[in-house]
Amino acid sequence: MQLGDVRKKIDRIDAQIVKLLNERVQEVIEINRIKTKNKLSNYSAEREMNILKRLKNISKGPLALADLENIFREVLSSCRSLKSALRVAYLGPQGTFTHLAAIRNFGKKAEYISAESISDCFDKVDKLEADYAVVPIENSTEGVINYTLDMFVDSNLKICSEATLSISHYLLAASNIALSKIKRIYSNPQVFPQCRIWLSRHLPGVEFIPTNSTAKAAIAVKKDKSGACIGNKILAEIYCLKTIAQSIEDSSSNLTRFLVIAKSDSAPSGKDKTSILFSVKDRVGVLHDVLYSFKKYNINLTKIESRPSKKKPWEYYFFIDFEGHRNSAHVQKALSKLKQQCVFVKILGSYPKES
Repeated sequence: MQLGDVRKKIDRIDAQIVKLLNERVQEVIEINRIKTKNKLSNYSAEREMNILKRLKNISKGPLALADLENIFREVLSSCRSLKSALRVAYLGPQGTFTHLAAIRNFGKKAEYISAESISDCFDKVDKLEADYAVVPIENSTEGVINYTLDMFVDSNLKICSEATLSISHYLLAASNIALSKIKRIYSNPQVFPQCRIWLSRHLPGVEFIPTNSTAKAAIAVKKDKSGACIGNKILAEIYCLKTIAQSIEDSSSNLTRFLVIAKSDSAPSGKDKTSILFSVKDRVGVLHDVLYSFKKYNINLTKIESRPSKKKPWEYYFFIDFEGHRNSAHVQKALSKLKQQCVFVKILGSYPKES
């Protein structure tokens, strides 16, 4: 076939895609009418996760699954906005990894609200200034983000979704400064340890200056001729910075997990995760007895963390993630047994497990 013939074929396919997208939108309008009548949210994490999973399962062509997911996340975002744009808070300013995780989860049609801190993210949802908030919870290199865990102790907000983002760090500056001229490096405190090997090898002895976010670091470095910052490459475009070095993270599989928080969690999707918080009386074997409740009902634990209660010396809260939805029968049995053995149990939410 000639080039022109192939292009005509593509034009016909494009016309079919547009026709089918509009047909989909018509059905979404009907869905929105039903949701409005029943006072339901126009974001359903479990439904969207199942849509993406089903599309990946039926995809047989050369299109990469990650690209297919990106395309349909924007389709879902556009369809969602027909009813009203979701207001999503994130740890800002613009260009942080949390901002990118929020866009990946909700698409470009949401209304994004920059928050000054993780606690501010929680506050914006609690005060109805945002429908959802995205907060970091753990990094594959450096572990859990304790401040986020601590926020759940007193907050009534729930986890309704999760997102994992591959993290690649860039060294950025206001000008093309030589490495030998850099005296200070700005970034979020969680970032420095993720680049420990590269920094010790190329920039030994420089001063590390912590900021609330990588975007705050980008703003700060614009005023420092001897400074550089570490963050995502998108910061260079947003804040007109120069790339000094790229991919400086120690691990090529550097991932950060984010949580989406809201007033309520998600309905069962068929492949879910539940997060809980509990505390126990200090006695021999108590933690073993508590964890045995999950083994007894064949529930797989995926994470356990402990944090000081900050109310009494040597008193701890335990955070656990496990597979299953809080509404399933075996999970309810395990939680019932757990409550008999604990001083305090709090369900933080059930939500679709990211595949």
